[in-house]
Amino acid sequence: MPGSLVGVRETCTPSREQPLTNRHTPRLSEFARYLRTETVGGLVLLAATALALIWANSPLGDSYRDLRETRVGTEFLHLNLTVGDWAKDGLLALFFFVVGLELKRELVIGELSRFKAALLPVIAALGGMVVPALLALLIAAGDPLAGQVWPIPVATDIAFALGVLALTARHMPSSARVFLLSLAVVDDLGAIALIATLFTSKFDFIAFGVSVVLLALYWYLQRKRITSPWLYVPLAIGVWIAVHTSGIHATVAGVALGLLTRVRKDPYEKEAPALRLEHRLQPWSAGVAVPVFALFAAGVPIGADALGAVFTERIGLAIMIGLVAGKLLGIVGFSLVAVKFKLAAMPSGLGWRDMGAVAMLGGVGFTVSLLIAELSLAEADAELAKAAVLIASAAASLLAAGMLAKRSKAHADS
Repeated sequence: MPGSLVGVRETCTPSREQPLTNRHTPRLSEFARYLRTETVGGLVLLAATALALIWANSPLGDSYRDLRETRVGTEFLHLNLTVGDWAKDGLLALFFFVVGLELKRELVIGELSRFKAALLPVIAALGGMVVPALLALLIAAGDPLAGQVWPIPVATDIAFALGVLALTARHMPSSARVFLLSLAVVDDLGAIALIATLFTSKFDFIAFGVSVVLLALYWYLQRKRITSPWLYVPLAIGVWIAVHTSGIHATVAGVALGLLTRVRKDPYEKEAPALRLEHRLQPWSAGVAVPVFALFAAGVPIGADALGAVFTERIGLAIMIGLVAGKLLGIVGFSLVAVKFKLAAMPSGLGWRDMGAVAMLGGVGFTVSLLIAELSLAEADAELAKAAVLIASAAASLLAAGMLAKRSKAHADS
């Protein structure tokens, strides 16, 4: 469920490659600049994923699981989390904060500033959730687990989808990244809502109320042009703790804070707060938060029996077809209807072949789908479902990479 990892041609947003400050040593600044190169972020993510899968399925797999399940923190406010949970709920919140900053900028002054342009990824995300769920129900019909399987292909892993785009779409218009980014955020919020509705037994209304109050305070400080990090850092941590304690996935705190950050600069400012924060935090997001998250989320031990049953059991087929075919059909189909009836507008510079290539990335369910499989199924069935998720996510990644590379070349030649 990555700052932006996608290296595509910029056409509507300010460059993030130019340094805003020079307070660090030249070597450190050069390293940060290197991490801001989105292709590098994608490669680091891919390396962390490969390491996790190899480690978890090697003779040293027990050491991987022991490290991931080691608990760190205090019982107070339910903060005695495993290392894996800290990576998933804590570090990934930083990534979602950077995503929220970029999305807010696009909504206010970028590609999504027109209502019809902003509406298309929302409609596409809806299609990318409804069609995979219906396909999974149809294929798994008659299986006792059909009612538990359908939420699994609904999810898109935004971090990995953006990583694939970064590595394969260097010459695509920037609107491709913006469309995928906004679609994946809506999709992730939908998956989080499903998890909260179907698999969360307790909801703390007091903690939720505290998070709303703290977010309102953050918004107020932004409006009053307060810039002190001594106020914002404790406030952001407080929002994260309150959201986590409430029972909502803690990454929502990152998105919410990003969307509440000011994106228009005042006459006396060199850059707006959102752009300044995005520039400073992107190396930490791409170089630390996302790779560490991948390291502890992607290490899924898969047995030979589960791999063999994926293509014969209805559950496995439902998940794979839902992710690979359902996402593509849902995203493109709903987008086509929305554009045809003039409910929404196509992203600038993109054609339907481009949309199909980007839509295929929606099938990269990976860590979010793995989480839903773990929550919805017993251990034996979950192993089969996880194998199906891994195969489907890999297939969607490879298909999307081929389609995007072809479309990227077409844009470069045009």
